[in-house]
Amino acid sequence: MIVAAETDVWRWQPHPEVWIIIAAAVFLGWYAVRVIGPHAVEPGKPIVTRKNVVCYVAGILVLWIASDWPLHDISEEYLYSAHMLQHLLISMIVPPLLLTAMPEWLARLIISDEGRVGTWTRRMTHPVVAGSVFNLVIVFTHLTVVVNTSAENGPFHYLVHLMVFTSAIWMWTPVIGPIPEVRISPQSQIVYLFLMSVIPTVPAGFLTFAEGALYEAYEHDVRVFGMSVATDQQTAGLIMKLVGSFYLWGWIIYRFFQFSSSGRGDDAPIVVTKPTGEPDDGDPGADDEMKDVDLTFEEVAAAFDRSSPAPSESAP
Repeated sequence: MIVAAETDVWRWQPHPEVWIIIAAAVFLGWYAVRVIGPHAVEPGKPIVTRKNVVCYVAGILVLWIASDWPLHDISEEYLYSAHMLQHLLISMIVPPLLLTAMPEWLARLIISDEGRVGTWTRRMTHPVVAGSVFNLVIVFTHLTVVVNTSAENGPFHYLVHLMVFTSAIWMWTPVIGPIPEVRISPQSQIVYLFLMSVIPTVPAGFLTFAEGALYEAYEHDVRVFGMSVATDQQTAGLIMKLVGSFYLWGWIIYRFFQFSSSGRGDDAPIVVTKPTGEPDDGDPGADDEMKDVDLTFEEVAAAFDRSSPAPSESAP
């Protein structure tokens, strides 16, 4: 079935609902820093760092780009590959930025041990729960009826985006959450992120190798950039499989080298403990209490050179 589509692809369409959401996010960030922060942070300590501010501004900007004209309109009416790019930005780029932007004191106020919000947040950000929910949402958003409905119904489209964004926040929290105790160990993060990269390859494979149109909402005569329906679907599959997977594998490699470097003790000084009561050969008047001496390799080698050779054993 060929669906009718507006021929003026690049016509500007206002989205006040998006502007309200972005404005609300900016206001909440300002309110948290200017009003709540001074009462929650000890005097003399920074309320936010430069990194927090940069990540928050970047996260809000990417969220705005993904939700407003022209990307939103092209993804909703013309190209499924643009729809896939939207989901990639909302699930892979925005959540890590916003989680990095959140200072620990604010996260502890939200994820408090007291109250239902904190309790449910801790449950939903458990690695098993968060990973399972995220992958179920990914599968759900690729069902034919869901894609066709979201392309034809604006509010449902935003609801799908909210599901993707919320589940992605839960999924990323064990990796880059602002509270240390909610994060899993680096080696567990490697395994966790690897598993997160496996399930999305299934719908990506269907999109890449499908011969006909999978979604009627994108089967129309108006073709943006001259992309056919098959090419559009294949591009969407490649965005999901290659770009999404490479991005996650970038995180895996980063965590691997981070874990490897933190586990090395090559640069640690050699600590030699002198037993109690043993005199110091170089200082006869040294006291008898136990001492910890930091020695370099050169000092140890020089000490061996100064020592007398061991007596040779007589032959039997």
